[in-house]
Amino acid sequence: MTRAVDALVARMTQLLAPLEADRDPARFFLGTYRRTTQAVGAAIDAGQFEDPAWVAAWDVDFAGHYLDALTAHRRDPAAPPRPWRLAFGAPPDLAPEVHVLLGLNAHINYDLPQSLVAMVPPADFDDPQVREQRRRDHHRIDRVLAGRIAAEDAELHRAGGRRSPLDRLLAPVNRMASLVFLRESRRKVWTNTAELDRARRRGPEQYARRLADLEAAAAARVDDLLRPGPVLLRLAVHGFGVTLAPLGTSMG
Repeated sequence: MTRAVDALVARMTQLLAPLEADRDPARFFLGTYRRTTQAVGAAIDAGQFEDPAWVAAWDVDFAGHYLDALTAHRRDPAAPPRPWRLAFGAPPDLAPEVHVLLGLNAHINYDLPQSLVAMVPPADFDDPQVREQRRRDHHRIDRVLAGRIAAEDAELHRAGGRRSPLDRLLAPVNRMASLVFLRESRRKVWTNTAELDRARRRGPEQYARRLADLEAAAAARVDDLLRPGPVLLRLAVHGFGVTLAPLGTSMG
């Protein structure tokens, strides 16, 4: 792995230790994220991205949004942005896979567009070749995620995930659904990143307004997932991702 990704994994390991010691349910998402980060580092080393240096820098920036929210939560549960407050404040007795789903939802829907707009400056958005290269590398992460779904399912089962006979029978279907939901959300992320780019060009106030829209939409989706009932069915109806309405219209 690159030095930057190595340092990121080391930071994750350092933060994971007290979570495990406290039996904090936040350990489930962080443990999953650390293993996924190691897989991304291996993919970078294997030459699976067009611009590996950019992917490594982006991976560190993206993870930093979550790790900063986690650190803030450990100091003061009211401090993180609302999507993370809801995810971190979920009932601790939920199954490990639900805690991971909530973390994924907050991180992809809220943090990822912010990270991408920071890592793709306006000049890069205006260059069709660079913009498309960034978009392709963004979508290549899907391959890494797809390669981790079965292994992470096994890890969460060992961590105490609940599996009825029907759950075991439906496991392959659920894994495929998870991949579909992640791909759908990441496509929406790219659209939302373009919206944030348009907003930042209009100044800090407009960007802050659009970011508040994104926070509200992402929080609403986490809140929806926390309602009682079958989560996969709800995802099938509403999708995993969120969409910012174009600038100048109401958020949908």
